[in-house]
Amino acid sequence: MAGSSKKRKRSAGLLLFQMRDGRLEVFIAHMGGPFWANKDEGGWSIVKGEYEDGEDPYAAARREFLEETGSDPPAGRILELGEVRQPSGKRIVAWAIESDFDAASVRSNTFALEWPRGSGRLTEFPEIDRAGWFDSATAREKLVKGQVPFVELLERQVLSGQ
Repeated sequence: MAGSSKKRKRSAGLLLFQMRDGRLEVFIAHMGGPFWANKDEGGWSIVKGEYEDGEDPYAAARREFLEETGSDPPAGRILELGEVRQPSGKRIVAWAIESDFDAASVRSNTFALEWPRGSGRLTEFPEIDRAGWFDSATAREKLVKGQVPFVELLERQVLSGQ
């Protein structure tokens, strides 16, 4: 939107991966809160969050991982996945880290939301309510549509031996 003062939101995230039995697996998280509670297919995300102008996107991705999982990002081989524009116009930049991170260790931060809507009551919900490892085909089904390209970019890098 050239000339527009409306600022596009940007997020940065980490997509953990591992090879298990010759298959690529990725670590993704189910989004918390009432909107996502009964959605499985299309209700998962890479671990990510928004960052501000002037903030280093990789540092933001690492910060968001800590906030949303309760653990520091793991050490491991890092692959730059690039940036993907979402249908909403938001841009997400992501990196992949090779790791065998323990999904059971996830302890997410929370956010407050008026719930039920119109009740005047604020309720706390986890940013992510569960996380897990999935083969790339299953991850494509579970991820919100706009994030599927990150799995495809990762596959190209890992499976081509780059």
